[in-house]
Amino acid sequence: MEHTSSRSGLGSSLSPAHLSAGTSSFTDFLRAQAPELLPGGTGRGRTADIRGGEPRQDVPHGTTIVAVTFAGGVLVAGDRRATQGNVIAQRDIEKVFITDDHSSVGIAGTAGLAVEMVRLYAVELQHYEKIEGVSLSLDGKANKLASMVRGNLDAALAGLAVLPLFVGYDVEADDPARGGRIVSFDVTGGRYEERAGFYAIGSGSTYAKSALKKLYNPDSDRDAAVRTAVEALWDAADDDSATGGPDLARRIYPSIVTITAEDGAVRLTDEEIGAVAEAVVRDRFERPRG
Repeated sequence: MEHTSSRSGLGSSLSPAHLSAGTSSFTDFLRAQAPELLPGGTGRGRTADIRGGEPRQDVPHGTTIVAVTFAGGVLVAGDRRATQGNVIAQRDIEKVFITDDHSSVGIAGTAGLAVEMVRLYAVELQHYEKIEGVSLSLDGKANKLASMVRGNLDAALAGLAVLPLFVGYDVEADDPARGGRIVSFDVTGGRYEERAGFYAIGSGSTYAKSALKKLYNPDSDRDAAVRTAVEALWDAADDDSATGGPDLARRIYPSIVTITAEDGAVRLTDEEIGAVAEAVVRDRFERPRG
């Protein structure tokens, strides 16, 4: 009897909107039912802090993300440092997230909002699949993320910008060997497919892209692509103080997710990445300039 009463009480506390299928967009559902839960939302104890468009230095910022395609897949990698002005706010922040079976997102910009946005985005993809019975196409996933970035424009103009880098494997690709895709965004929600096969965002992106131009091989296998990504992050850390290189003493290594048709999205273990990072460090002792 008590168990039945408890369930009844739970059901009565939910609004009709919670008990109906409703929209296939979870973001739209939150906007209508609980806007304070959206990234940057206000209400229920949250207060928006808008300072006339000045760059914000008092909140942690994520830095460098790189993406690389390879034969049969794509990967995204990020360093682990978050900065707050000229201070290291966190040495082991997570900036690379698996968002569904064949996609992943790396984040740069205001760390707190970025993490909230990518977590909501992952729920968006799950919600759409449950409501519609099919998963979004790769273009649909990129467009969905673009609309969420666009929704953060007011905060971006206040100095709280969020810039994701989307990677995914297109299961409908004509050439399975070239199914990996990379999509970048600007703060207005504009989306851009990066057809060079590599890209980087964040404060160290200029240096990372310079390294990728020299190291990138579209026909490389997964292991070679992982090595390329770690090399690019090393070069970014070498010239950009906000980017953290492999920290061998603390065993803090870059985060890397690979995506292929066979295995889907897979996060590499610290042991795998550590072996590559240590090999890169050994080689740089012999050839400091790369």
